[in-house]
Amino acid sequence: MDYIDRAEATRRILAAKERAGLSFEELAQVVGAHEVWVASALLGQNTMSSEQAAAAGKALALDEATVAALSRDAARGSLPAAVPTDPLIYRFHEIVQVYGTTLKAVIEEKFGSGIMSAIDFSMDIDRVDDPRGDRVKVTLNGKFLPYRTW
Repeated sequence: MDYIDRAEATRRILAAKERAGLSFEELAQVVGAHEVWVASALLGQNTMSSEQAAAAGKALALDEATVAALSRDAARGSLPAAVPTDPLIYRFHEIVQVYGTTLKAVIEEKFGSGIMSAIDFSMDIDRVDDPRGDRVKVTLNGKFLPYRTW
């Protein structure tokens, strides 16, 4: 079996996904995990079990090297350090730039000094119908981790 890195695996997976005409939601049903988590794993940001990788591989008709890459350690942190230029990703960057200190202040007021985990974490993305134009609802759900004194 040939070795390919996660970046090459992602290119192959996205091409296969397009050929198959499958959505992340449909692939999540096949893999047996949450839609957003499956999307992140297919994009190289989470690690699938060998069973999950095999199920995704079968659904997408992936070669053995690409399936194997899905079970390798993930490359978390998918963006370069520079400000993103993709308009949708930039808007999330903008939200944190504008409201980051507000988020921090409100979280710390409610929980104390600490952080929201991105390890013990889940995310949901929903479409909300609105007569003024459909809305995107993003729910970030992370465990609170207080800073400790030592």
